[in-house]
Amino acid sequence: MLHGIIDIGSNTVRMAIYLIEGSHIEMLLKKKHTVGLAGYLKDGLMQQQGIDKAVEILEEFKSFLELFRITNVSAFTTAALRNAKNSREAVGQIEARTGLTIRVITGDEEATFDFIGATRTLSSDDGLLIDIGGGSTEIVTYRSRKIEYKTSLPIGSLAFRTQYVHGLLPTLTECMQMQAAAEEVLNGAEAFAGVQVDGIAGIGGTLKGASALYNILFNQPAANNRLETKRLRTIIGNFVSDHEMTQEMTIALMRAVPDRMHTIIPGLVIADVLARRFKAKVITYSDSGVREGYIYDQIIGR
Repeated sequence: MLHGIIDIGSNTVRMAIYLIEGSHIEMLLKKKHTVGLAGYLKDGLMQQQGIDKAVEILEEFKSFLELFRITNVSAFTTAALRNAKNSREAVGQIEARTGLTIRVITGDEEATFDFIGATRTLSSDDGLLIDIGGGSTEIVTYRSRKIEYKTSLPIGSLAFRTQYVHGLLPTLTECMQMQAAAEEVLNGAEAFAGVQVDGIAGIGGTLKGASALYNILFNQPAANNRLETKRLRTIIGNFVSDHEMTQEMTIALMRAVPDRMHTIIPGLVIADVLARRFKAKVITYSDSGVREGYIYDQIIGR
């Protein structure tokens, strides 16, 4: 059967069409819009402009689904709408205007779906998984391919950009402020206090963009998905606004992350803090994540 999955994230709103045959899934098509819903949170409230943007995109997705008579549709939302003080009202309005049923998944559920989706492509039975989103960061430790600890932290690339960065790219001082904020939040995750790993499995848009940027800067093949964590601060330092950027660096940024130029450095600051805290030497990016995990757990597993 064909099944549409709509993921209303803090930074992007995506729709993917999957062919599901038994326990096998194949993604046939993916559409996305970089909306930055987390940027429409003001004093913890989702603004009407953000709701309107979400509705506009969902109406476009719905028209596509109707054109191809795809009636199996699941829609869910993560941190931006989940954390809004007016979450229920905002989601209710979006549902009423689009006719879609939207599930607000908890941070715990998001971490679980991340793990289920990612472990389908992971080679290691034990390890640490991170998903740096626009409004939250999920961390999962696993042993023998089973979750050991999981948490959702209220730090994200777009949330940090909105709170700390005043230009398109952050200054060195703003990077230091984001670093301190990430370290403070991570200090509160007591279950992870003693965790140390050689490598981290990473999923989500931030690390996908980071992987593309890394490969250009360090002359790696486009298919490479391994980032040496010792180079993260070098990348961050090359793109702070008070550092004179070369034309080659400008080209690399535009080629690698044209839609994430404003959030990639805040996201990398979070990645660097996590890598240093867990003593990880490598981050390996996986292209499977929350949407695939949702399918395996909520659709195939039913």
